[in-house]
Amino acid sequence: MSSPASSRRRSTAALLIALVATMSALLAGTATAGTAPGSPAPAPIARPVADAPATGVPTVPAIPALTRGTPCKSSAVACVDLSSQQAWLTDGEGNVTYGPVGALGGTRKYPTPTGTFSVDYKDADHVSNLYDADMPYSVFFAPAIAFHTGSLSERSHGCIHLGRTASKRFFANLSPGDTVQVVS
Repeated sequence: MSSPASSRRRSTAALLIALVATMSALLAGTATAGTAPGSPAPAPIARPVADAPATGVPTVPAIPALTRGTPCKSSAVACVDLSSQQAWLTDGEGNVTYGPVGALGGTRKYPTPTGTFSVDYKDADHVSNLYDADMPYSVFFAPAIAFHTGSLSERSHGCIHLGRTASKRFFANLSPGDTVQVVS
């Protein structure tokens, strides 16, 4: 006569074996939940085109292409790398058209925001009403943040300082709606 404890162990072991067998069959695609072992497997379900391939390998979203020589996505028309203090203009299709040029962002207290933005507007003779400072060839791409002519040795209050030649080029080549990407 077996003890109640050994009976429970055998029941638990049998349940575990049945569970492992069912899980294995489910993973192998030969059974479905509620199908008794030994029953024929149901017909496969037709997969929509957008579903994972029939091989069972999940699809991986495509990684956006980068513009060669920059840290920015190929869709960015202007790219700024704050850590290397460089900026580029591109054709928005992954090709650099100008740069790299020196570009200096904000201070720790007034950092330049990172992310992807759109050019809002341009003003060739902008004067900051916050800092009473000339900001020639301003191209605004975030609230109160712009590319403009400025010192490449003195940090801004968040804007991107470019040399005079570079700021003229950015001003001439960027239009409202163009994509600007700033990375750190």
